[in-house]
Amino acid sequence: MLELLRQPWPWYVAGPLIGLVVPFVFWYGSRKWGVSQSLQHLCAATLPRKIEYFRYDWRKDGSWNLAMVGGVVVGGFVGGRILSSPDDVVAISEATRTDLTRLGVTDFSGMVSSDLFSFEELLTPTGFVLIVVGGFLVGFGARYANGCTSGHAISGLATLQPSSLLAVMGFFAGGLVSVHFLLPLLF
Repeated sequence: MLELLRQPWPWYVAGPLIGLVVPFVFWYGSRKWGVSQSLQHLCAATLPRKIEYFRYDWRKDGSWNLAMVGGVVVGGFVGGRILSSPDDVVAISEATRTDLTRLGVTDFSGMVSSDLFSFEELLTPTGFVLIVVGGFLVGFGARYANGCTSGHAISGLATLQPSSLLAVMGFFAGGLVSVHFLLPLLF
């Protein structure tokens, strides 16, 4: 049974399972699915009440969200450490591998290349831009767009919200610009 769980699930199984999360979350309490707001709830739970933005009842508004994010972290650990094997290789096309090698990425042994994301790379200008500046921009953009990619793409599109369609189109356009224009400039 454990060996069956270690295999990648086909899209026609994983996709509908992810899609079933949305009606369950709405049924459970008319809540939106998303991860970006969890940091706000975490700050409201731990920071002093001096900052107006964090002065609200996070237990009522965000405890379910924090539990969901905790489940995502635990699920990621189980999937990445318990259900994976050291022989797992990220399955990417040969053309992508060639393009990445041309940019200087040679480590394809894990989910994230240590050529790009490691403590050593954090101290380089490219690594700092990718990790710190990119992380800040993603966080700022998610809050500015009133939700993250998972919130808009899974929950927003499932509930036919026009703003989510616009946000998802922006996410894709930003991803294409980043991959085709910004990454070659950084490398």
